[in-house]
Amino acid sequence: MTSHPISHGGPPSGAGTAPVTSVVFDLDGVLVNSFAVMREAFTLAYAEVVGAGEPPFEEYNRHLGRYFPDIMRIMGLPLEMEGPFVRESYRLAHLVEMFDGVPELLSELRQRGLRLAVATGKSGPRARSLLNTLGIDGQFDVILGSDEVARPKPAPDIVLKAMDVMGADPNRTVMVGDAVTDLASARAAGITAVAAMWGETDEKTLLAAEPDVILHKPSELLSLTVP
Repeated sequence: MTSHPISHGGPPSGAGTAPVTSVVFDLDGVLVNSFAVMREAFTLAYAEVVGAGEPPFEEYNRHLGRYFPDIMRIMGLPLEMEGPFVRESYRLAHLVEMFDGVPELLSELRQRGLRLAVATGKSGPRARSLLNTLGIDGQFDVILGSDEVARPKPAPDIVLKAMDVMGADPNRTVMVGDAVTDLASARAAGITAVAAMWGETDEKTLLAAEPDVILHKPSELLSLTVP
């Protein structure tokens, strides 16, 4: 793997490294700001399945990046929450917005000839539906969900599958994520792990995982590619 220098402020330097030709993105917290929708969907699902009480969304939020059923198992919550959670997520999808700079970033990366993929903790159908609603699904060579691999993140399967579809060179591929599970999945796949710091990520926890590159806004990713 070719490690790019870590950036603690300003655009990261790509000097002395092979320019990136393929990018695997996580979805929530990286491309889209879906936290308010997730909170509402989780709250409604909890009330419907578990009943009264304060939904433990903060704990759920700490496990983002994983497949929803896996999070339920970790938290000891009923797997039956998945049905209403997914239902409400679809219903509220029109409220999800892209982060500032994301549409421009994707367009520029495509113009530069990069191959792009999404590898998310969501199911594949839900991820593709959301990206279609936002009008950016056509920017990606492949959009994969955790239900479409044998082992979801933090295992490398979803990243490796995305790379296989893109024909990506591991030494010139990065994974951009906002969770420790994203970084672990990237490293297990043998590619550069990039931390996206512009969402509602737990910054301290993400930095403690020692990402190879730290980005503070989407446009900084361009400095790792050839203009």
